[in-house]
Amino acid sequence: MKNLVILGGGYGGMRILARLLPNELPEDISITLIDRTPYHCLKTEYYALAAGTISDQHVRVPFPEHSRLNIKYGEVTEINLKENKVYLKENEPVSYDDLVIGLGCEDKYHNVPGAKEFTYSIQSIEKSRQTYQALNNLPPGSVVSIVGAGLSGVELASELNESRPDLKVKLFDRGNHILSAFPVRLSTYVENWFDNHNVEIINNSNITRVEEGTLYNHHEPIQSDIVVWTAGIQPNKIVREMDVEKDRQGRIILTPHHNLPENEHVYVVGDCASLPHAPSAQLAEGQAEQIVDILLKRWNNQELPEQLPTIKLKGVLGSLGKKHGFGLVADRPITGRVARLLKSGILWMYKYHNG
Repeated sequence: MKNLVILGGGYGGMRILARLLPNELPEDISITLIDRTPYHCLKTEYYALAAGTISDQHVRVPFPEHSRLNIKYGEVTEINLKENKVYLKENEPVSYDDLVIGLGCEDKYHNVPGAKEFTYSIQSIEKSRQTYQALNNLPPGSVVSIVGAGLSGVELASELNESRPDLKVKLFDRGNHILSAFPVRLSTYVENWFDNHNVEIINNSNITRVEEGTLYNHHEPIQSDIVVWTAGIQPNKIVREMDVEKDRQGRIILTPHHNLPENEHVYVVGDCASLPHAPSAQLAEGQAEQIVDILLKRWNNQELPEQLPTIKLKGVLGSLGKKHGFGLVADRPITGRVARLLKSGILWMYKYHNG
């Protein structure tokens, strides 16, 4: 019996399980899933969990059950490619025949002094819970500074405005406009929404230091009761420590078949993989689909295609509270209630299909 080990029950890991189980898994293959939590977490909804507009249970999806699926709960401490073993904290190592690394990402602090020590995060469910407690224990009139005005920062700022309109929310961004990856029309729409809801945007910012109760923008102190960091990500620490070829962002460089160039039995999915697009749940799922196709061909000793199809992304959707949203669908900008309804519908379908 060969053992396929999947590190991380994120969007990529869940899609691999959904494809293989219950009927596509060969009889001589078993699967071991290793994760820190006993359920899949909807990371795209952590902003709402942190803001307090949804419950913890809302972001959980149970893992599938199968006689040849073994789920181990623990923290990965090392991936030993020579021994074909994954080492766990306070647990026995796990041997693999094939390995899929989907350990996700962590905050990147860009060497800003105090950022790691004095800011809150929404990069994991544990950190999102801590951020929720801190934000919702604040007295009225407190100042919340959110560093980074990409999708995560914008959604957190808008959701927090809806959850706690008594707070003063400041959104810091390095560019001339927030949501720099989106068309100007969308960023302008979101900026106007923030203006109408008394969320302050600080453009062309440069956060130079963070201290307890103080954020420094261009070395000028700004009183902040809480600072939430949403200004960049990097691969998981375990991946950063691996002795393999990586790109400038620290993501692992792969063959067209999503495996390590020197090891056809080790695959990387999601935030840790060097791919042409920015990391996203949608990209991880598309990549996972292709990894399953490659695994099935290799297990059946079938010839692999030289190239795989380009992963097509359908678009990006963001929320502005519970009633408004924005996004790009098939490269077409959409705003308002339709965008928010689309996002809610996609989330419902995902939970219904996977749960």
